[in-house]
Amino acid sequence: MTVRSSLTIVLAAGEGTRMQSSMPKVLHPLAGQSLLAHVLDAAPHGADAALAVVIGPQHEAVAAEVKRVRPDAATVVQGERLGTAHAVLAARDAIARGADDLLVVFGDTPLISAATFQRLRAALEEGASLAVLGFRAADPTGYGRLLVKGSRLAAIREEGDATAEERAIRLCNAGVMAFDGRKALAMIEKIGSSNSKGEYYLTDVVGIVRDLGLEAVVIETSEDEVRGINTKAQLAEAEKVMQARLRKAALEAGVTMIAPDTVYLAADTRFGKDVTIEPFVVIGPGVAISDGAVIHSFSHIVQSSIGKNASVGPYARLRPGASLGDGARVGNFVEIKAATLEPGVKVNHLSYIGDAHVGSNANIGAGTITCNYDGFGKHKTEIGQGAFIGTNSSLVAPVKIGSRAYIGSGSVITRDVPEDALALERSEQTNREGGAKRYREMKTRGKPPKAG
Repeated sequence: MTVRSSLTIVLAAGEGTRMQSSMPKVLHPLAGQSLLAHVLDAAPHGADAALAVVIGPQHEAVAAEVKRVRPDAATVVQGERLGTAHAVLAARDAIARGADDLLVVFGDTPLISAATFQRLRAALEEGASLAVLGFRAADPTGYGRLLVKGSRLAAIREEGDATAEERAIRLCNAGVMAFDGRKALAMIEKIGSSNSKGEYYLTDVVGIVRDLGLEAVVIETSEDEVRGINTKAQLAEAEKVMQARLRKAALEAGVTMIAPDTVYLAADTRFGKDVTIEPFVVIGPGVAISDGAVIHSFSHIVQSSIGKNASVGPYARLRPGASLGDGARVGNFVEIKAATLEPGVKVNHLSYIGDAHVGSNANIGAGTITCNYDGFGKHKTEIGQGAFIGTNSSLVAPVKIGSRAYIGSGSVITRDVPEDALALERSEQTNREGGAKRYREMKTRGKPPKAG
């Protein structure tokens, strides 16, 4: 079968003033990555797929996100905002190269899937010159209606121009289109300004296709897939849909989730086999969880890797750079940051391990802290395999604890400890016989006893 080449144009210039944010709309996060990143991930990939993203002036942050997610993409600037057709023609040079298929999509529709792009392209392969993505809206108010005659799309009617009969139609325009790439530029260039603002609307291309005697068709999808994001409320609604998708995919892949609706995942979360996620867990971007691991309730994990049969939580926090080896245990109220815990390490409760490397089978007692920051820079703590760190110990970095070394409880360690050594740093304890009684008498002398 002949491979068709494609060009995808993503329109990402929306300011999103209704988001009440200084951040460009398409950079707002959904399941741990930007709205724009979701669209770029769904767009066709490979040697035969070209990608151009149309951005507004002074949108350097958007351009940087494009390069981060899709280094193969080009960015073009739409100097004036004169409508969707005008925005597409900002990528005129890319269109003129003549790909087989041209896809036009918006950067604020993060729930669209690669499979839907394939369905649009399949319609072109079957002979259509234009395929428009449509959906049946629960409430069509405000949407353009798709007017279909037989199997062909006759027009896209904006609500303000629609008759009462047309307004009753629930098949609505999602804005996403696929063009025969060999004819696309000529068709789009025929679009004229059709309103008092002098703007050029891509929807007018349907009439041009019809006048040329070519075929335009509708490909239907779900309303959820084409949700556009213009407000924080719509962003929250999209998050709900995305989380439901991610949970469903995880469950189908064999992840055990006791209360799925309480678990939050990122779009790039990777699971091994037989993973268990207890209720009220938040997993942010960049997390990989290996076979047999258990994430207990109320844990928060970001940019971390978790080894086979490891245990995390409850009430644990893994910050960026945390790496847990096979069988490692991180218990309640433990925070790990930029630290590697080799296989079998135990940090069971009430500890902070940051900027550290902990050797296999070491035991970190409750209340242990790696003192990694001196107010000016971060410093590393190295703990050897099989070492035992007693409770309530402070390890002042940079410091090395040798293999099988033993740190006595309550110690503040400021110097390296050799292998197999015992390190103990405490003030001498003194007991003053009767001291507590004398202290009470002094504090209560001349005062009436307290009631109750």
